[in-house]
Amino acid sequence: MRDGLRGLTTRGRSFLAAAVAAALSAAILGEKDLLRVAVLLAVLPLLAAWYVGRSRYKLACNRSLEPHRVPVGASSRVVLRLQNLSRLPTGTLLLEDRLPYALGSRPRVVLERLGAHQASSVAYTVRADVRGRYEVGPLVIRLSDPFGLCELSRAFPSVDHLTVIPQVTPLPTVRLPGEYAGSGDSRARSVAVHGEDDAATREYRMGDDLRRVHWKSTARTGELMVRREEQPWESRATVVLDTRAAGHRGDGPTASFEWAVSAAASIAVHLRQAGYKLRLVTGSGADVDATEAAGEGLLLDHLADVRLAQRGEITTLVQQVRQRSDGGLIIALFGTLSTAEAELLAGLRGNGATCVGFLLDSTTWLNLPPKARAEAERAHGTAALALLQSGWRVIGVAHGNRLPVLWPQAARGSQGFALRAALAETVAGGVR
Repeated sequence: MRDGLRGLTTRGRSFLAAAVAAALSAAILGEKDLLRVAVLLAVLPLLAAWYVGRSRYKLACNRSLEPHRVPVGASSRVVLRLQNLSRLPTGTLLLEDRLPYALGSRPRVVLERLGAHQASSVAYTVRADVRGRYEVGPLVIRLSDPFGLCELSRAFPSVDHLTVIPQVTPLPTVRLPGEYAGSGDSRARSVAVHGEDDAATREYRMGDDLRRVHWKSTARTGELMVRREEQPWESRATVVLDTRAAGHRGDGPTASFEWAVSAAASIAVHLRQAGYKLRLVTGSGADVDATEAAGEGLLLDHLADVRLAQRGEITTLVQQVRQRSDGGLIIALFGTLSTAEAELLAGLRGNGATCVGFLLDSTTWLNLPPKARAEAERAHGTAALALLQSGWRVIGVAHGNRLPVLWPQAARGSQGFALRAALAETVAGGVR
């Protein structure tokens, strides 16, 4: 009741003022009828305050997001279901869901009166152009009586989370180098990729199971030969994301870092759907194993939250990758590198790993004067050449490039040699 009195509108307070004035007039003039009017004027706002104050504790709200995970630029539908748990009907309700600025303005929805134990649903859509994890809610309801004498606001404590993941772009299917751990470019050595026994043989040793005798090899060599019990070859890949703030340029959704995050998501999803055992490593210290059934969602959720690291270093990234390095394919997305940083990345080529690097020239995300642009291009070419000389396959990325167009270059073995020659000429020209 006390909360209801605090929620009296200007109309309700005017009724109370008129009741006081009528009561004073009735006392002075001795008019009983005027006193009855004063009582009526006072009772109406008091009843409204009691009614609204009571009904505010008899409402239940449920919110659902359809879907709760969306890519950048896509919309999600928010459904609010409100139920009146009391035996008294409510008045008109004004609903306002609190949203972060990135999801747009706060939606306001008018809901007609709810009868006893009646429920009703309303919906609105939200859209985000910036990836991240956003809170939707809490819901604020403005309650009023049918006469507009009292109005109260109630906030439900529950909130839901909308995850805006990077844009995932479909990539063409290509045969990648080193896609089977320890197998290089050859598929012939991976005969057991589907779980069958490797056909390689060895000499018979005392105690070997005679059921594993390979009779064709025995007849060919003249000695008893048995099949080796090899483990199946399997596809393994590590996607590496450079999060150094010094390596990226630009702001907002069009920054070079956002291009790299979207590319990492696209490559990871593509490789996982191709059957790879996938791992994601970022310069921020994250190490995500996306092998399990829910691995794709886990990976995308992490990429929705990843941010630039102001003090990130290439040495930390190399150490992070090498903690669990077991060969296979390494695909990295780098921002601008210095020559010394590019040379440090040679440490990732151990244990038979094949390394493919997408090297972003993040300065192309800026408008530079001609002289500064020429210097930036020379520095980018020098870093790419150092990366090539350490055994990496390098794919240059500039502002406006599309990943599906660049992706086939990851499979071209001659790409590195052509780029090496072009970069050598560029560096030589810069020296002259």
